[in-house]
Amino acid sequence: MGLASRLLRTRWLVRAPIHLYRAGLGFLLGDRMLLLTHRGRSSGKPRQVVLEVSARPADDHLVVVSGLGPRSQWLRNLAAEPRVLVSTGRRRDVRTLAGVRAPDGAAAMLRDYAREHPTSWENLRPVVEEWAVPLAAERGEEDWLRVVPVVDLYLLAPS
Repeated sequence: MGLASRLLRTRWLVRAPIHLYRAGLGFLLGDRMLLLTHRGRSSGKPRQVVLEVSARPADDHLVVVSGLGPRSQWLRNLAAEPRVLVSTGRRRDVRTLAGVRAPDGAAAMLRDYAREHPTSWENLRPVVEEWAVPLAAERGEEDWLRVVPVVDLYLLAPS
């Protein structure tokens, strides 16, 4: 397991930015990060995770990647309940609908991300390859990018 992968699995480190959002200071992390508030699929309790915004196709459409794979708890919770809240920049607790992108669309988005953010991709790629390449081989996929979960988040207008 590489250093970046170990750091992303260090609970206190990856949860530290949540406290900024809770204190109303999430804007300090800019628009490249977001706080996702989702429901636990078993407990029904609110859960939170800070994720990188990988793409922003529109003002009300954000894209995130499950860099640690399909077994990430937040991703599994979204599958059970796609209605979530998103905070990013100065926007707080925006009602949002989440959906996992089809494999071809996910792979295309990741290629775009690698081209648009080469330094970030250089850091993220080894972490993703660590679990995605074996999973792709297990599933008989030739393109390992097709097994990486990519999630579209559609921010809903206030009611």
